[in-house]
Amino acid sequence: MEEWSEEALHDGLRIKIRIDKLLFDSKTEHQRLQLFESKAFGRVLTLDSVVQTTESDEFIYHEMMAHLPILAHGKAKRVLIIGGGDGGMAEEVLKHKSVERVTMVEIDAGVVEFSKQYLPNICKDAFDDPRLNLVIADGAKFVAETDERFDVAIIDSTDPIGPAEVLFTEAFYGNVKRCLNEGGIVATQNGVPFLQGDELTSTLAAFRKLFRDPTCYLATVPTYVGGPMAFGWGTDDASLRQVTEETLAERFKAAGIETRYYTPAVHKAAFALPPYIQDMIE
Repeated sequence: MEEWSEEALHDGLRIKIRIDKLLFDSKTEHQRLQLFESKAFGRVLTLDSVVQTTESDEFIYHEMMAHLPILAHGKAKRVLIIGGGDGGMAEEVLKHKSVERVTMVEIDAGVVEFSKQYLPNICKDAFDDPRLNLVIADGAKFVAETDERFDVAIIDSTDPIGPAEVLFTEAFYGNVKRCLNEGGIVATQNGVPFLQGDELTSTLAAFRKLFRDPTCYLATVPTYVGGPMAFGWGTDDASLRQVTEETLAERFKAAGIETRYYTPAVHKAAFALPPYIQDMIE
């Protein structure tokens, strides 16, 4: 008999992925963690039955959240990651040799240890990089208390349910801004607007109060069904979104990074929003 993993994240919608081989099933201190093999997606990681990442398409999500703000900034040396326990975001950020220090704040140590063992194709050697400062702590508390300052902040959170709910509040975003150097950028995970419009709307409502240039950009990640995925963008330096494709291409070439989704042309196009999404953020 076939076994399926069923996700019920969206009201009135059920998504199933066939479990070809269950590799891990355990409850951590904060959530239930499962890993299974899928013919369509490779290894699939779920938290409380909600898909977090898959081996087959994680590159899209991680490349667009890491390379886009770093290359838009142009001089990022210190990067903050909130969440990202699978190590995929840190792995992409650390490809930039110009980045001197990455502080990754993850609430669940169990997810990190699990990823090292079971998801090496995603995290690779990120956790062994001496530039990575791994902090096991509540991300909201960290940004409220830290004295560190960053050029780019990446909020690689799960959806606003349970432990991650606090990472979608105006107070949290205000504290993230407090941690940014002048001209810093924050990028956030804001779900699929067609099905999770409130998530994007609330984030951009907060960003409009905090940043001179608040908007979002898009990427299509097959795992997250319902249309393109939105990533919040906030900075006080409006020129960073207007960096030309030619300049981005120069920075991209200098970085020497190989990608499977991100290109300077995709970077520029990602900010072109269809009216239904534009209406949500205005």
